[in-house]
Amino acid sequence: MSDPIGSTTAPEIETETDHDQDAVSDAGTTEPETSDPTIASVSDPVVEARDLTVHYDDVQALQPVSMGIPDGEVTAIIGPSGCGKSTFLRCINRMNDLVDAANVDGEMLFEDKNIYDEDVDPVALRRKIGMVFQKPNPFPKSIYDNVAYGLKVRGDTDNLDERVEEALKRAALWEEVSDQLDKSGLDLSGGQQQRLCIARAIATDPEVILMDEPASALDPVATSQIEDLIAELAEDYSVVVVTHNMQQAARISDKTAVFLTGGKLVEFDNTQKIFENPDHQRVEDYITGKFG
Repeated sequence: MSDPIGSTTAPEIETETDHDQDAVSDAGTTEPETSDPTIASVSDPVVEARDLTVHYDDVQALQPVSMGIPDGEVTAIIGPSGCGKSTFLRCINRMNDLVDAANVDGEMLFEDKNIYDEDVDPVALRRKIGMVFQKPNPFPKSIYDNVAYGLKVRGDTDNLDERVEEALKRAALWEEVSDQLDKSGLDLSGGQQQRLCIARAIATDPEVILMDEPASALDPVATSQIEDLIAELAEDYSVVVVTHNMQQAARISDKTAVFLTGGKLVEFDNTQKIFENPDHQRVEDYITGKFG
């Protein structure tokens, strides 16, 4: 079922807001940019930012960003703490609406529509652009009800059992929990909880999946499972992943955007080029560990 993002009839969906705002901080060099970054063009992007800026009250957290998110690929967003990468991610499905101090200007286009237009319902938007957060946060419900939650809220309960099963299979969790769907999601391990949150996000059949540090709280085995899952999800969805782990970005992504001090997008290109031959000295310094 497809929901128009301009619909205003959907009830509010329970959302996760336990996130620190990205603050503008000094991270390494203060060397000024002498010109705007050369941004690799993306043909037919699924999401496109145009001169997007974010302020938290009087603090500018994100300088004007113009970039497209490629359809059907994994895009990594990297950079030091406080560079605006999570702020940018939360702009893509209007999660910053839940932060009173946040003020977003510019455009973010999805399906040729600026999602910040007044007639766009953010709840309907979040069904098409799902999100998985850094800390696994299952609802205090059964495994089954966690996955079925979004479908039930919008009254879309046809073939519910099959759809819950399919979401759990896509999240590589079905074989581990198929005989305990009545068990609380809170009783699962950390890695299982994160995969449950991914199943919950994809159950409503979104087009884009946003992930904010999805493996940072997990052990190496669970992290590897999440990385393998991201590769599988990219076969059906466009995936955007914020990560502090540059090796992880190099492993899982097709394209990489580098945000640096002051909320500035410095470079965006194919991942291999970013890591092997970046255009900007600041990006090379960050990747090689000279700062950050």
